[in-house]
Amino acid sequence: MDDAKRKTIFMVDDNLTNLTVGKSALLGRYKVFTIPSGKKLFEMLNKTTPDMILLDIEMPDMNGYEIIRELKANIETAHIPVIFLTARSDSGSELEGLSLGAIDYISKPFSPPLLLKRIEVHMLVEEQKKELENYNDNLQFMVDEKTKTVLDLQNAILKTVAELVECRDDTTGGHIERTQNYLRILIDALLTEGIYKEQVSGWNIEFLLQSSQLHDVGKIAIKDCILQKPAKLTEEEFNEMKTHTLFGIKVIERIQENTTEATFLEYAKIFASTHHEKWDGSGYPHGLKGEEIPLQGRLMAIADVYDALISERPYKQPFPHEEAVSIIRDGSGSHFDPYLVEVFLKHEQDFREVAVNLGGGEQNACRPAEAGGKKEVSHD
Repeated sequence: MDDAKRKTIFMVDDNLTNLTVGKSALLGRYKVFTIPSGKKLFEMLNKTTPDMILLDIEMPDMNGYEIIRELKANIETAHIPVIFLTARSDSGSELEGLSLGAIDYISKPFSPPLLLKRIEVHMLVEEQKKELENYNDNLQFMVDEKTKTVLDLQNAILKTVAELVECRDDTTGGHIERTQNYLRILIDALLTEGIYKEQVSGWNIEFLLQSSQLHDVGKIAIKDCILQKPAKLTEEEFNEMKTHTLFGIKVIERIQENTTEATFLEYAKIFASTHHEKWDGSGYPHGLKGEEIPLQGRLMAIADVYDALISERPYKQPFPHEEAVSIIRDGSGSHFDPYLVEVFLKHEQDFREVAVNLGGGEQNACRPAEAGGKKEVSHD
């Protein structure tokens, strides 16, 4: 047999005769290293990992039971199959050896052909185990890749739908991506600072962020003359604008009827229905107050309003970052959750950086508002 293809066996025994007989029996098929003690075994394991260890029990300093316990306790050696090769022949000793993780127990004196055959069987079993593990790993990789492909496709479809709505709203573009990034900043801060920890720790963050793209999907039902009106809306027009939250719920529920993915769409429905609710109960569509408003909606309220402020819209010029921050600060306890406003104020420069890098730009997030610009936050 080609020496490079031979399996490696460590034979550990303090008796030189046993080592010589064992090596002679196995040398024709395996690379055999004879080792006189447990200490020498662990020194060898630092250099080479064998395919199998044949281990005597009765040895001075460190017996076979102590050796196998240490082997199995180390993640780097726990996988190595161990066969006890010992003069002990009582069932109690055999049971103890097997319970410690040995795969077989062979009594000495042994028959060389029988020893060879039993090792061959165990080597074959170990090889098949590795092949099965590799197959499972490859199968899991294929499943993960397929899942990623499906999620990427799902996200691309959602992003396209959200961008179509965004185009109808005649925004400067990038609103969806920016709000996702603002949300990530806030959520990361909540996790780091332990604020609303129990709620946030139970979220699938990636699903939540993807679903946030649908927060304004209901605007698809709003007339262009309202979405793109370059002036303050009338009361009647504003009441129609408010319906985009309710229509968003209906759109998402219609999708739910045709899919089994509940978690993702539940997040989307919360965003669509609650991001215009206000902490003091004056928001819409349901007039929820304080912590009646789901945390996702309270987070989106800050992200959405900040981006509306620093962005150019048909009815307003962009506000500078500092003024947007001031407006959100002033809205603490009325429009916004005061705890979330505190988090926002700690990370407002991160918001500014996102705005600059993702289309808000220095011209929006950083320049002074032009003279005469209206201060309505949005048509919403």
